[in-house]
Amino acid sequence: MGRIFNFSAGPSILPVEVLEEASRQLVDYNNSGMSLIEMSHRGKIYDEVHSGAIVLVREILQVPDDYEIIFIQGGATLQFGMVPMALLTADSSADFVVTGTWAKKAYQDARLIGNAQIIWDGADEKYRRIPSIDELSLHDDAVYVHICSNETIDGIQWQQLPDTGGIPLIVDMSSDIMSRPVDWNKVSMLFAGTQKNLAPAGMALVIMKKSLVGKARKDIPAYLRYDLHANENSLYNTPPTFTVWMTNLTLHWLKRIGGLPEIEKRRDRKAAMLYDAIDNSGGYYTSPVDKNSRSTMNVVWHMPDEQLENKFVNDAEKEGLSGLKGHRSVGGLRASIYNAMPVEGVQTLVEFMHRFMEKHG
Repeated sequence: MGRIFNFSAGPSILPVEVLEEASRQLVDYNNSGMSLIEMSHRGKIYDEVHSGAIVLVREILQVPDDYEIIFIQGGATLQFGMVPMALLTADSSADFVVTGTWAKKAYQDARLIGNAQIIWDGADEKYRRIPSIDELSLHDDAVYVHICSNETIDGIQWQQLPDTGGIPLIVDMSSDIMSRPVDWNKVSMLFAGTQKNLAPAGMALVIMKKSLVGKARKDIPAYLRYDLHANENSLYNTPPTFTVWMTNLTLHWLKRIGGLPEIEKRRDRKAAMLYDAIDNSGGYYTSPVDKNSRSTMNVVWHMPDEQLENKFVNDAEKEGLSGLKGHRSVGGLRASIYNAMPVEGVQTLVEFMHRFMEKHG
């Protein structure tokens, strides 16, 4: 079987060039006689890959010098607990904007640690939109504000990150990292699981203002201390070397094709094609998301009934279009169109949508 189009939300599609490069080098890395993932993480060969990935993150996202770039195992979910353990104390509080499942999970972990306060919750509207800044009642004494920039399950995304003034903004960017520039005037910290736009699962990218690293608690278990990771160049312990390597290869690919400007062009083209197919279907396909909050990474839609949706998914699989079933908590359909999804993949999906509607509409 040839390559299919994988629309899964994660682990997700990776650039074919990256996979091919990894396969060529997996057994014998650069004629060293062994695989990179067998080598010491303290050795010169691996250090070039590791440090190179950090340099590329800073270059592509234009990360200012006063931010630390850290690789941490455990994915974004570990950050749900690690952030409040590091920054919340018994007499402080943090604000949470709950726009969907992932923001809610972060809040639920934080409230086990300290005083976590929800300042906006879209549950009553079934998480169909992002709030305006005017709807956020920020607490002046909050030590940080947490948001999720893109909710993969509900298909909503912050088009512009909120300005929280002097309160540090912490952003979970797991599903739209490297798909958009970051306004560092607004963001004090971001974290992202690697399994969407960077690499296989197993690691989180953390970018954190040095002043915030300095304020993080040091009376917690060592692995939960941001300062130790920052001071050791993310080599405090044995890193997930394969995931770091794949991140390095993906970042080289991204830079090679033109960086964020090119990714943004492809992103917008893919999203426009898919939303146009939904909006121009005469109601056969319907998006539950407010148009101003639509995600460019995870497009969700519904059909007239669940039986048709199941047939759509099954028929799509037969044509090499995989991973289109919506999350079990909301049903419907979902196409994740991350950076590595080629325009041709979305074109193929849209053509299938037209044929399916003609046949079963």
